[in-house]
Formats: sequence, structure tokens, C-alpha cells
Amino acid sequence: MGKFIYNDRIRVDLDDRILAHIQIVMTTKLRRGEGFTFMWRNDASLGDGRQVVWIHPGADLSWQFHGSRQPSLNPAWLDALSHVANSPSGLYVVPEPAAGAAGSAPTGEPLA
Repeated sequence: MGKFIYNDRIRVDLDDRILAHIQIVMTTKLRRGEGFTFMWRNDASLGDGRQVVWIHPGADLSWQFHGSRQPSLNPAWLDALSHVANSPSGLYVVPEPAAGAAGSAPTGEPLA
């Protein structure tokens, strides 16, 4: 289980595979100078709500992976995550589609 760290004070536990995909989507948007929101569900111990942060080129972001190997990447999942990141609701974790799957735009609540 890895961690997404925002401004050195907010830490979100995420599976390394999810974290790798989120990192690529975030860095791609930030390289373009694009700001966006990132939303996730809080752990039940924190009230089971959701949290949203504003991601922008000046934000202090860190991705801490538990494993030493780069997880394999699913281009279809990167496309789905990029699609929601470019929407008014911002980035949130959507279910991973089958590799190479083409389909409708992802919808629903954040998974992480």
C-alpha cells in the first residue's frame, strides 16, 4: 500500500497500482499547467466521508510506493482517469477497465 501525500500534511493510502496510474494522470495535467481537483473516500475510521483537494502546479505532491517495482500500466485505465480528471468533477479513482477496452465514459463515485 502506497501513499499520496499532499502539501506534506494530507496522506492518502492507495494501492501501488492505483497510485502509479494517478501519478501519471496528475503529472501529465501539471506539465500542461492545468489545475484540477482530486477526490477520494476517507477510511471508515475517519468518518467514511470524502475529501477533495485542489491540485495545481505549485502544490507540493509526493507519491510514496510500497513496492520497489513499477506496476504495469493499463492504457485504458489511464484514458478513463484522464477523462474524469478533465471533467468538472475532477480526478477520482474509477474501476479499472480490461486492458485495451474501449467504451463509455466512466461514471460513479470514487473508489478510493
